[in-house]
Amino acid sequence: MSSISIDLHSASTGELVDAIAQITHELAQRNAPDSPAACMHIAESLAAACDRQESALAALIGRVDASGEMRRWGLPSTQAWLRTRLGMRDTRAKERVTLARQRHRLPRVTAGLAAGELSYGYASTVADAVARLDDSDCAEAESLLLDMVGQGFSAGKVASFGRRIRDVITERDGTDKPDAESRRGYARSWVTSTRSLDGGRYVKGWLNAEDAAVWDGTLGPLAKPAGTDDRRDLSERMAAALTAVLAGGHRATKITVICDLDTLTGGAAPGRLTDGTPIPAAHVRRIALSAGVSPLILGRGHVPLYLGQRARFATPGQRQVLETLYPTCAVQGCEVPGTLCEVDHVTGWALGTPTDIDRLALCCGWHNRFKHTNPDQIHIAHHTTGRHIYRVLPPPNTHPIDIHAPPPPTEPIEWAA
Repeated sequence: MSSISIDLHSASTGELVDAIAQITHELAQRNAPDSPAACMHIAESLAAACDRQESALAALIGRVDASGEMRRWGLPSTQAWLRTRLGMRDTRAKERVTLARQRHRLPRVTAGLAAGELSYGYASTVADAVARLDDSDCAEAESLLLDMVGQGFSAGKVASFGRRIRDVITERDGTDKPDAESRRGYARSWVTSTRSLDGGRYVKGWLNAEDAAVWDGTLGPLAKPAGTDDRRDLSERMAAALTAVLAGGHRATKITVICDLDTLTGGAAPGRLTDGTPIPAAHVRRIALSAGVSPLILGRGHVPLYLGQRARFATPGQRQVLETLYPTCAVQGCEVPGTLCEVDHVTGWALGTPTDIDRLALCCGWHNRFKHTNPDQIHIAHHTTGRHIYRVLPPPNTHPIDIHAPPPPTEPIEWAA
């Protein structure tokens, strides 16, 4: 059994984390006590300790998020960093990012979580409820929701209440008025869009039954999970699908059948779908002429459509080929589906690279820009499958980080019950 000796007041943050790691390693090797009553007591104490660690983790995540440090490492967002480097599920990563971003607006929640007087479940619930409120309403909401916590409501009840917190505030202030959507009615479709201060855009609207059918038929297939590794939630996938349609990356065809020219002219070689499913030659010839099916014809050596340097952009046929090669972005670890990616010239078209199918790859918009602004951080390998695999390297001139530096002096935080 190893022992730990540490001065809690003078130890650096890194030294404290090292001590926690050693303690938790030892704790994980222990068997649970025989007494169920003791297990309950210890579990409650351990959960409270984990909540305090969540407070420290939120502060660390907040600093990384505000500085954008993850982008230097080839990660487009804080959520992507938490998924890729910390192994979090997307819902948990989003929850932690929200808490980290709302801490400065929730002084009572922040102090209570750090002091062990408020659980992480309650803290994250309040943070999620106020994320779309202005600062004035945020203070009101924090007070209302913490009052519910004090009255013994469960985290689930507080979350349910938090989802309609804006209505509660307007009702209490006597400012409740019918919204524009209610006054407009439901016979006509409408969309409103407003730009945020950071350059983003809020979109809200209503589609009648006819337009909703068009929406579902167009975006529904594009918004499906790209596979078991696609950790985006439905709202993120739907936004990506809509962006792909607006950017012209979506085609009306729903099915692509890949086959040789000889197959269409009577040959016996089978075709295949983009997921690799084999299709008998006779079926290929029958369905290749069906509505909604796009035949992708390969020439000798299975290499289609060489355009040379006369063309800057890949053709729709080339994009179909690339989508069969790249189910996701070419960057290793990136989970953006290939259907929502951009066509990238592997070594840069401006350098003389022809628009040939074996010189192209699919890359998500963020990594495409990262690749061309940080070429020294991208290592490109050509796999035997024909794919180009991009691997993000650490930022240049990255100096070792001293995580054991002494902590800066801090002011104590008072918890107002």
